[in-house]
Amino acid sequence: MADFDGVLRSGERVPDAAVYLPAESDAVLWGRLPSRADAPALTVAPGTEVVVDTLSHEGLLPDQGSDALAYFTAQGVAPDAVLAEAVALSRSGRRDSQADGPHVVTGPIEVAGATPGDVLAITLLDATPRVPYGVISNRHGRGALPGEMPANGADAVSVFAPIAPDASGVWKGWLPRREGGPRDVAFPLAPFLGIMGVATDTDERAHSVPPGPHGGNIDIKELVVGSTLYLPVQVAGALAYVGDPHFAQGDGEVALTALEASLRVTIRLDLIPAREAARTFGELAGPLGETAEFLMPTGIDADLDEAMRKATRAAIAILAARYGMEPHLAYAYLSAATDLRISQVVDLVCGSHAMIRKSDFAPRDAWEGETA
Repeated sequence: MADFDGVLRSGERVPDAAVYLPAESDAVLWGRLPSRADAPALTVAPGTEVVVDTLSHEGLLPDQGSDALAYFTAQGVAPDAVLAEAVALSRSGRRDSQADGPHVVTGPIEVAGATPGDVLAITLLDATPRVPYGVISNRHGRGALPGEMPANGADAVSVFAPIAPDASGVWKGWLPRREGGPRDVAFPLAPFLGIMGVATDTDERAHSVPPGPHGGNIDIKELVVGSTLYLPVQVAGALAYVGDPHFAQGDGEVALTALEASLRVTIRLDLIPAREAARTFGELAGPLGETAEFLMPTGIDADLDEAMRKATRAAIAILAARYGMEPHLAYAYLSAATDLRISQVVDLVCGSHAMIRKSDFAPRDAWEGETA
């Protein structure tokens, strides 16, 4: 997370000569994801770094009043600390609350020369908060405990959470133990994008909530600065997009949302041609994450057990493609050495991802001992 000292408004402090995409009205979708019919908001060459402003949907929705200025000032936020784009979008009426998802996405960005069969790599180079606060919500009988939470019988509960430095100067999120009490529960920030994706090869725009082979709302908290998400290109130009910015999230995201708030991100869009992608990934059927330490094949399904099975199959496939490991040995390795994590359980379909340590496959002398 880059240095943060207040509110980062549209167009402010953008580096000279940067390729910049603000979250203005002609470059955002609300509740839907780009499809093959969408015109790009920006076209770049492969390898280009792009500075992108994102908007959180929290504070904009009907159960929060459909007026970001009124909602956040009621939480004690100064009017000039509410992003103008958030206010305009919340009042725009652009979203069908019955048919569309909640998320705001910025894009799409056309990557010149991308064709189906290629793989698009989206690397997160920087993620800086645009405001010093966020919101965590539980609504509409969803989350990990539908019917049990919200406990007060309300349809929706939104918890406002400021971010501020602790005594050592480390920025954290702050919550009270009791409603109206002192904010003395502090938790670390780890900003990331809940949504990264490519356009679907469909006439209609996909709903923003369920993730899929296109990526979208995958909510994998490990995809912080320095990580890369690989996505199979579905349409010419890829038509990449980002959104659903988070300041922090726990595995599972059990309440429905985590600490959601707007970020400015810098991403690099690299293109891996189909032939090279086949050698590197095998048949990549869905999103694949990578950090300096881990490969993270994913599984997505309405049934969490099946999502974990899909993640396991994807892990076996990537171990074969990347490291030449036979399936029965890959299966044994996964059982002994790899954590399967729950990405989220709240996005209509569940997500699971495997955490494969790349260092386990570093070149070294082979074991030559004997068994008894």
